[in-house]
Amino acid sequence: MPDESEYVLGTGADELERLAFQHRLWCDAAHQAWRIAKLRMGQRVLDVGCGPGFASFDLAQLVTRRGCVVGVDESHRFIAYLNEQATARHLPQLSGRVGDVHALPNLLADQQPFDLAYVRWLLCFVRDPNAVVAGIVESLRPGGAIVVHDYFHYESLTTAPKSAVHDRVVRATMQSWRDRGGNTDIGGELPQIFANHGCECVHLTTHARIARGTDTMFHWPELWWQIYAPKLVAMGYLSDADCQELLSLIDSIEQDPNRFIHCPTVYEFVFRKAPL
Repeated sequence: MPDESEYVLGTGADELERLAFQHRLWCDAAHQAWRIAKLRMGQRVLDVGCGPGFASFDLAQLVTRRGCVVGVDESHRFIAYLNEQATARHLPQLSGRVGDVHALPNLLADQQPFDLAYVRWLLCFVRDPNAVVAGIVESLRPGGAIVVHDYFHYESLTTAPKSAVHDRVVRATMQSWRDRGGNTDIGGELPQIFANHGCECVHLTTHARIARGTDTMFHWPELWWQIYAPKLVAMGYLSDADCQELLSLIDSIEQDPNRFIHCPTVYEFVFRKAPL
């Protein structure tokens, strides 16, 4: 993730809670993609932009103590949480370090090459995805794999039936990311970026989730808007009136079985670094 002062979602307790819930909803997709990338015990894994480490905990259990997982994030709070939890969960094979994901080779100079890297919802936020990808590829052994989950066509986040206020807030969200150097549609550029660094895209698919009020999945967009819409107001991207109308809309959708939210489409990639 970017520096704590730049990361548009923040690194407070509310975001920690949201990320924990988000991982539980999306861990099935993560595990499936790791299997496609042939993750196995004993491997060395790099979790880039690991946040508080919810994916890192799973990866560490899968590689077992025979392997190693290193999580990298620029948030001191998140890395402190990861390292505390690694100790509490008896995962000596897991460690986190604070650093800039744009400078991975320097940050990981003391590490042996990794077998696999995982990158989830990071490249859409960074100011220079090309530099991040270059560092990831350099940190891998020849033939190593990179699993990426990220967004493309972020405007697929919408309500059914359509809502003008919801679509306005989505556009405000996209603008807030762009103004900080991010790209909500980075997924469309990733195959070429990785190809430029000698990697082949060996797997590509999408995950589209529908959320009705009675579904656990509904809490994903609900919690997102409860946390982020007020932040958009504070940053000047959204009026308080639109924020309140949006939150009322979410409440009404939750109570109506004939309405739903189409969650943002998540693209899944597995890239493989060229062998020697």
